[in-house]
Amino acid sequence: MKYLIALLAVAGIWVSVLALRVHNQAPGEAPPCAVTEKFDCGAVNHSRFAVFPPRTFDEDVKSGKVHIPIATLGIVWYALIAIFALAGRMWVVLEVAQIGFFFAGMLSYLEAYVLEKWCIYCLWSQGIVATIVLVTAGTLAVRWWQGRAAKHATTDPDRVMQ
Repeated sequence: MKYLIALLAVAGIWVSVLALRVHNQAPGEAPPCAVTEKFDCGAVNHSRFAVFPPRTFDEDVKSGKVHIPIATLGIVWYALIAIFALAGRMWVVLEVAQIGFFFAGMLSYLEAYVLEKWCIYCLWSQGIVATIVLVTAGTLAVRWWQGRAAKHATTDPDRVMQ
């Protein structure tokens, strides 16, 4: 399962790179993912919430303050998941994935209720992170059950006597 999780993380890196491309695109250019009025990743990726920390309402884009694009954070975050998954550190993967799932939920809230526009790349990323959380939790649950079954098989007095 660690390879599946790493593959999902690579897919997340790719989606984040696509979102970063749109973020770095000139606001006047039409992004490839602007499908309808509600699905416009250009509007989402050029909003004040597309960077961390978010820009204030009166802050100019060229104000000189350091803001990291959310897509860049996504690239780093997915890379961490891939590294920890390949190293077999599933508990760490689960923790990192849960944090990412929380942030993806916050971004979904902002897209739905503040911006009232959706980014297709963001939706793909949210699906990927949800899948990583579920696969990792499932893997850990199976490992736990296998360990529990193995422990009971060796400590069960009826089994030892047979």
